Amino acid sequence: MPLHMTKIAYSAESPSSLKAWLESHANEALLTTRYLPKRHEEMAGGSLYWIFEHALIGRSPLKGFAQRDDGRWHIRLAPLLIPVHTRPKRAHQGWRYLDEDEAPHDLSDGETAGDVLPPRLIGELAKLGLV
Repeated sequence: MPLHMTKIAYSAESPSSLKAWLESHANEALLTTRYLPKRHEEMAGGSLYWIFEHALIGRSPLKGFAQRDDGRWHIRLAPLLIPVHTRPKRAHQGWRYLDEDEAPHDLSDGETAGDVLPPRLIGELAKLGLV
């Protein structure tokens, strides 16, 4: 089972703006990080799960990692956002690992993000211990 990672969509105004940014890249979208994840080999076949408003809202398949000339690393992503069942997730700096059994399932065909609670509401319910 592949290992995944989570990251805040900090510059995204909405899930649709995140999707538009990802899809604006032809072959792969690149994120920059200081360090190569120690468990990067376990991430083959994994995904980066995006956090928006304290909830996991979608995932982008990981294509790998590439070192830049300045010593930092690119996280190479497939340029798409696959919607998932929204789940509360606390904000954090950088990225964190996510085991396969903890990852939310993709939305099935015909199911829309409107069929699940909005990320902001899930975050508020989680603060109250109701989710």
